[in-house]
Amino acid sequence: MLITYIKPMDIFNQSDKNSFAPITRPDAPLADRMRPTNLDDFFGQEKIIGPGKPLRKAIEAGKVGSLIFWGPPGTGKTTLAHIIAQTCQAEFLPFSAVISSIKELKGVISSARKRRNMYGTATYLFIDEIHRFNKAQQDAFLPYVEDGSITLIGATTENPSFEINSPLLSRLRVYVLERLTKDEIVSLIDKGLSDPERGLGKLNLTIEAKGKLFLAELADGDARRALSILETAAQDLDSSDTAENQTEISYELIKDIIGKRQVIYDKSGEEHFNLISALHKSIRGGDVDASLYWLARMLKGGEEHLYILRRLVRFASEDVGLADSFALTLCLNATDAFRFLGPPEGELAIAQAVIYLASAPKSVSAYKAFRAVMEDVEQTENLPVPLHIRNAPTRLMKDVGYGKNYIYPPDCDTPFVDQDFLPDNIKDRKFYHPTEKGRERRIAQYMRAFRDYRAKSSKK
Repeated sequence: MLITYIKPMDIFNQSDKNSFAPITRPDAPLADRMRPTNLDDFFGQEKIIGPGKPLRKAIEAGKVGSLIFWGPPGTGKTTLAHIIAQTCQAEFLPFSAVISSIKELKGVISSARKRRNMYGTATYLFIDEIHRFNKAQQDAFLPYVEDGSITLIGATTENPSFEINSPLLSRLRVYVLERLTKDEIVSLIDKGLSDPERGLGKLNLTIEAKGKLFLAELADGDARRALSILETAAQDLDSSDTAENQTEISYELIKDIIGKRQVIYDKSGEEHFNLISALHKSIRGGDVDASLYWLARMLKGGEEHLYILRRLVRFASEDVGLADSFALTLCLNATDAFRFLGPPEGELAIAQAVIYLASAPKSVSAYKAFRAVMEDVEQTENLPVPLHIRNAPTRLMKDVGYGKNYIYPPDCDTPFVDQDFLPDNIKDRKFYHPTEKGRERRIAQYMRAFRDYRAKSSKK
């Protein structure tokens, strides 16, 4: 579905080139009515549009090139695109990748090229959720971005590195928008309540301090969500109960509207990898509280329990290793316990494993040793097994030397035997270097004694 092309003069108040005033219906949602009309009214994103920042300078100079805004919902991606087009006095064509086709876009881009050639008019093409176009469809923008027919502004909640193809991404500047802070949401709520023209100012509403802070916290940095909840609260109030035309939005009302908090988590998107990375690094860093927090975030978000358990088993082998060999046993036991109990009771076993792993000593020496020996096997020839450690089940094998001079350690009085077990070419190679952490200290002591004995024996 194509969003109708509208000239800027039809939708904006041109009296101030640094602001735009989109015509909104009185019954439009509060979040739509409260869109900032200029950079000074814009909430948040000081890192990219604060005074003196490069993007702000470019906007104020009316020279903004093709770019992508990447950030969570409700952080101002669409609003910034509006402000840029208006400030640069350009045509503004808004599309959504969810409902628009490339064929439709090519049609309006062709018209934009003609306007540029005939009148020198620039066109800003805004594509919301640009990541919804596949890589082949994204290629269609390349020639038009390159020849200046359009200035492309994309908006996405997904990581452009994964979702935007490399040729197009190389021609765009990526700006990261962050979630609004709690203080910024509080200021936005206050403005929504006090603004008599676009907000709820004419209703003379107030909000309980506890309720305002609760709303600011539960909005998750999303301006649209905060204003939508505020508007719903205002609609739910019974005006007949007001005293002296003052109505307070209570904490309980906000709590009832929000209900159970929705945990933002995409099991197939970047947030999946962000959270498992946070869990992994928190456990590795020994922070039990942080580890439990990220575990809870993943569980509340609906992550597959066995996926988490697989990662914990891997962690026990790779990061804890032989510093605490019981860690692997505990993780496997937690897996069995979860399969036996199921959620939610079985989740406690997962939490128990996370606590144990976070507090356990860490050693990657076994991991490094295994990786080193695998690389050595790949890079060296297929060295023959020394004859003395080959099995000799037949007379022929014995006759050619299989098993000859093999020393059977259990029959020896010494703890070690003077015998090589590696091929001659690599008999002095050392792959495993144990640490002094946890239970691995005993292995380190054994390795030192073993290598010292072998070194002395070789000198005889």
